[in-house]
This record gives sequence, structure tokens and C-alpha cells, in this order.
Amino acid sequence: MIETDAMFPVMVTTNLDAIKAFYESVFGFSAAFFDPGFYLHLVSPNSGIQLGFLMPEHATQPEFLRPLMSTEGYVISLEVKDAAQAYAEAQKMNLTIAMALKEEVWGQIHFMLQDPGGFRIDVVQHLQTPGS
Repeated sequence: MIETDAMFPVMVTTNLDAIKAFYESVFGFSAAFFDPGFYLHLVSPNSGIQLGFLMPEHATQPEFLRPLMSTEGYVISLEVKDAAQAYAEAQKMNLTIAMALKEEVWGQIHFMLQDPGGFRIDVVQHLQTPGS
């Protein structure tokens, strides 16, 4: 068996400067590694959540990591304690809202933002449901 210590997605996108500024100012992430022409590795000091962003067409990467990643059919889900409060904050910050705040029958309240790379972020609060 291969034991793991952490998991994080790595998304191939451009403009790492804008991505870095967005996640630092909106979610409080810190850059653990940043080379604007190559790679950005972000870590949340509060939760330990990690995200990676890689520039396209980088010569050191295998061919399958060189194209831009499609933002369609992909979502970054970040759990919060109060989605309504986070939504109000997102509106105050004039962030790009991809989906308005809504409550789902399966027991969550969430909304979606769009980051500068076009990736959607599902900001979600899980509600207590009967039997849980």
C-alpha cells in the first residue's frame, strides 16, 4: 500500500499573479511556493487546505500537463461554517458570482464564485440533516 500525507489538485492555468492575489485576499491562503512563470502552491494557514496552479506549456512538464485545463466540468469546493455570511462578504468584495446562494434538499447551503483563471469555487455549508 502507498501511504499518503496530503492531497491537492494542480490546475493548469495562466496568470498566476492574479490567482495568487485572489486566493490570498478572498480566502486567506498563503503561497508556500511561487514562481510566476512556472508554479503556485497555496496553503490555508487555518485548515491546511492546499491548491496548486501550473503554467501551461512549461518545458519541464510532461506533454499531458502542458495544455490549459478546461474550467468546464470542474469545481473547487471549499467548506465554510456560514455560507450566507460568506455570500454577503463575496458581494461586498464585488467578486464574480457564478451561482447565487441557494439551499439544497440534500442538506447544504452554497454559492459559487469564479476565480481569475475561470475556475468555479463552490462555497458550501453542510447542514445537519435528520439521522446524521
